[in-house]
Amino acid sequence: MAKYDYDLICIGSGPAGQRAAVQSAKLGKRVAIIEQESVVGGVSLHTGTIPSKTFREAVLTFGRGGRRASDMRRRSSDNGNGNGGVSQKAVTASQLFERVGNIVGREEQVQDAQLGRNNVDVIVGTAAFASPHELVIKSSHGERKATAANIKVAVGTRPTTPSNTILDGDRVITSDEIFSLTELPHSMVVIGCGVVGIEYASMFALMGVEVTVVDGRNTPLEFLDREIVDELVHQMRDINVVFRLGETVAKVETRENSRRRVVVSLESGKRLVADLALICAGRAGNTNSLNLKAAKLKADDRGRLIVDETFRTQQKHIFAAGDVIGFPALAATSSEQGRLAACNAFGVKVGPMPTNFPVGIYSIPEISMVGEAEHELTAKKIPYEVGIARFREIARGQILGDDTGLLKMIFHRDDHSLLGVHTIGTGATELIHIGQCVMGLGGGLEYFLQTVFNYPTLAECYKVAALDAYNKLTL
Repeated sequence: MAKYDYDLICIGSGPAGQRAAVQSAKLGKRVAIIEQESVVGGVSLHTGTIPSKTFREAVLTFGRGGRRASDMRRRSSDNGNGNGGVSQKAVTASQLFERVGNIVGREEQVQDAQLGRNNVDVIVGTAAFASPHELVIKSSHGERKATAANIKVAVGTRPTTPSNTILDGDRVITSDEIFSLTELPHSMVVIGCGVVGIEYASMFALMGVEVTVVDGRNTPLEFLDREIVDELVHQMRDINVVFRLGETVAKVETRENSRRRVVVSLESGKRLVADLALICAGRAGNTNSLNLKAAKLKADDRGRLIVDETFRTQQKHIFAAGDVIGFPALAATSSEQGRLAACNAFGVKVGPMPTNFPVGIYSIPEISMVGEAEHELTAKKIPYEVGIARFREIARGQILGDDTGLLKMIFHRDDHSLLGVHTIGTGATELIHIGQCVMGLGGGLEYFLQTVFNYPTLAECYKVAALDAYNKLTL
């Protein structure tokens, strides 16, 4: 008789939990997933990655009649509403969210079928540690216990709310409540200019919503290349997004007059009045209900668990992966972390987590990067040269109507190795993978100078940018 009910229990069915479960099952292990919702997928599928990116595509379809992101400037005069987006009356929230619901439903089926094919038990309920190897699972059907030789925490994160803000699920919401909106607001204030805030600000603005972004920081998306951020801010301002940067929110409150409005008071004395306030003030690990003390574990002040390079916590048989361990908190990296954690749990030799992973920002226009940015290399005193290709110089860019996109490559001045790729515009999150592959294989300038790309494609940007860098290096 087995000492434990399972070889591995994953708490959470998002990318990290699901990938760990399937990998373990492929190794012939007895595996279960505990999911508090009635369907699998976690935050990524239901309120995060999949619905937000589906919403973006719906916005691109309904908001611009299928036109590309670079066409935002021309759209203002075309529509005659002066805001760079469509008339608010042109589309309803239900039209936008219907597409989201359809895609989420299909993905639920795909993921559920994958777990079923691999004989992974899915247990619906809320899990908490009773001891380092034992979990108590509570559901509408009662309470049960389950034990495992290894346990993996993949509970994801939840939005954090400033102490001066009270969510009401109606006029003051987080990104988790976006898809419960019954109508598009006329105006909104986005509090926070991180990834989530910028993505939704650009999407709603393109639908004709008057958007103001507020943040105490002076620059959005500080980890990105400065030139790319400048271009993004420029394009968002072109569709009438107002940025209030370097401003601290003092209070958020709702007021009743002719209609219910939100008043955002800033410490500078300014007041912003809108139909909706979207709070994007960061996220915290969903560990508060896990009873970590019983497992002899402790989370940090943002609910995150500390792990080593094998994704083990302080307890060697308890692993953690995904957003709950913090940076980079991407669906793609979470999935790979889950796989590596499972392999490490069962003694399968694997390498470390790759470091040259791409970052994608699904704003409009979209942004992607891999490697280091100019300001990082400057701080490290690494000599480099830059090559830039603008989409308007590329035949495919002209065909797509993208006259504002660009791709930047950064090469080491001495050995010409590729140090970073940064791009903004149509298909940026796909285009980045060419640069990622070359970096991963140790390539550099020579590869791009000698390689032939399909014509007409945006991939030609790599050739043009490489030639631009080469011309500077030979001066």
